[in-house]
Amino acid sequence: MSDVVSDITVEFRKHKGLADKAMSGLLDDDFFRLPAEHVNSIALIVKHLAGNLASRWAEFLTTDGEKPTRDRDSEFVIGQDDTRSNLMAAWERGWSILFATLAGLKDDDLEKSVTIRGEPHRVQQALIRGLNHAAYHVGQILYIARLLKPDAEYLTVPPGQSRAVRGGYFSKPATGR
Repeated sequence: MSDVVSDITVEFRKHKGLADKAMSGLLDDDFFRLPAEHVNSIALIVKHLAGNLASRWAEFLTTDGEKPTRDRDSEFVIGQDDTRSNLMAAWERGWSILFATLAGLKDDDLEKSVTIRGEPHRVQQALIRGLNHAAYHVGQILYIARLLKPDAEYLTVPPGQSRAVRGGYFSKPATGR
């Protein structure tokens, strides 16, 4: 695995870890709560990101990242089968597909071209696009979780603690560089 892919993998894992920690402290009512009209619940963000990850990263080098089987619009509707456990299973499945794909990439894959919605991207560009998309939605999850549970533990540097917290507040994974 190249240094670029290794570094991007570490960042994806950090974002997933933050979202998992933020969601672990929420009751089901909070997980499904719409914080305001026209604002997605954490459940909807989970459903959307799970669908995105599964579509974008399955058969990454050989098929368009927007699979014909994906129904993106349905990712923003909670259906009868969308229990928290089913949504979290889809979440884990999406992340597993991503991490398996990243683990299989070789150095020479970085200059290859892939398509996302019919648009060509260099693999390195698609990796950055995917990381940005995941980070955006993880930020939403963290913000909504904080809004719903203002007394929850801070997952990054707490307000007023910037001078006290020096060095990584993220621990590096055991398999990291």
